[in-house]
Amino acid sequence: MYIVMVTPEITPAAKVGGLADVIVGLSRELVSMGHNVDVICPMYSCMRYDQIEDLHEVYSELWVPHYNEWRSEKVFQGKVSGINTYFITGGNYTEREKIYGYDDDMFRFVYFNRAVMEFMYKTEKRPEIIHCHDWQTALIPAMYYDIYGGLGWNDSRVIFTIHNTECQGLCWYGQKLLDMVQMDVGRYHQPDKMQDDSKANCINLMRGAIVYSNFVTTVSPTYAGEIKNADSGRGLQHVLNSHSAKLGGVINGIDYDVWDPATDKKICHNYSTENFVDKYKNKYGLREWLQLDDVWKPIVSVVTRLTQQKGLDLIKHAIYSTLRMGGQFVLLGESPDPAVNADFWRIKNELADCRDVHLWIGYHEDLAHLIYAGSDMFLVPSIFEPCGLTQLIALRYGTVPVVRETGGLADTVLDVDNSGLGLAGSNGYSFKDANPAGLDYALGRAIDCWTSYPETFNKLAQNGMKFDYSWKNPGIDYENIYNYVKAK
Repeated sequence: MYIVMVTPEITPAAKVGGLADVIVGLSRELVSMGHNVDVICPMYSCMRYDQIEDLHEVYSELWVPHYNEWRSEKVFQGKVSGINTYFITGGNYTEREKIYGYDDDMFRFVYFNRAVMEFMYKTEKRPEIIHCHDWQTALIPAMYYDIYGGLGWNDSRVIFTIHNTECQGLCWYGQKLLDMVQMDVGRYHQPDKMQDDSKANCINLMRGAIVYSNFVTTVSPTYAGEIKNADSGRGLQHVLNSHSAKLGGVINGIDYDVWDPATDKKICHNYSTENFVDKYKNKYGLREWLQLDDVWKPIVSVVTRLTQQKGLDLIKHAIYSTLRMGGQFVLLGESPDPAVNADFWRIKNELADCRDVHLWIGYHEDLAHLIYAGSDMFLVPSIFEPCGLTQLIALRYGTVPVVRETGGLADTVLDVDNSGLGLAGSNGYSFKDANPAGLDYALGRAIDCWTSYPETFNKLAQNGMKFDYSWKNPGIDYENIYNYVKAK
């Protein structure tokens, strides 16, 4: 079938977070399954143009409504990570130094939504599936059914994926926003459409996408359940419960061509389950890079964005708990908040003479690969986590995850002591309560197993390497969803 992915990001040309990786991973898998996939993305001036192959103009005058006028945009085509991708210009809306973070972001992406629909309509692209991702594409379902359906285009089906409910496209100047793309705010600012459930004077773009889409997915089954409750739904729980018959969770995958310890050129020594002992050569390499003592201790690592979602207080607590429990601790991460970075620099300076800890405040791709390969345990103490990719990478590298039991972490990490699956069916450690006692409960068990039962620990690590968290199974799940909505 013909599928169009509409997205604000695609790796590596326009990447901010994990969404960009999901677009490429899922699209590649669908292509390998025999489907025809195009991606449509804004043409930001700040993109990595060196990461786009054969970029060329394919449409010179794409007229897009903008208040009482029509603006002319251009469309370019190229290959990103092997995927056919269209880039649509947006004048001042795309000529920016970064992808997000502007006061007019809502206007920028709503204009992009209308440009996408005009491009597909005028070029007679009629995908069987239009797959929209996150709030930046959330107006497309309503546009498709209320505008283009009346123009004779009514045989496509629209899927909307919620990657995170934290950002929903909440707007208190709805009339100005919808006027821009010639949509009547009175039609949409209604309790059964886009009116926000808790802020009646606001429209909520993500709410509208939930109402209008043929199917709504999110990035793990547990998160799909969690967002129907107030804490994780963040105001969307009412509409999600009303439309729960068309809501489902599909765990993201990771690219096994990139994340494979048997072929990874960024680590010191390649290994697999057949020569698992070679994993520990990377531990020596990691210690040498970070100037840690070469002693008989486990290495506990964290690779993350330093945001409240990721459990900042628990990460800080884990540094000292790991040292107290006889381990070494490695952190690779940075925050968009300078105050958070300053706090971790304070801890780094406080522990400057300790050769059992290294905090790298920033990001380094090669070091990230070596941390996954060279660590014994990988900590993800998130307050909430829609899916999570880092624990999937850790499993692939035989690094035992220690995670909080939430969202995708609960779906992918099976606790050796509490899952009921025994050693043979488990792959890590988890804890429920987002507090120091909960973290210490899981981390303490992991370190004790490493120290006292090394054969059991190594078995657990190798179990993780055998779990399949590639895009194969998610690709099948999405294919089933596409076929389901096509049949309705």
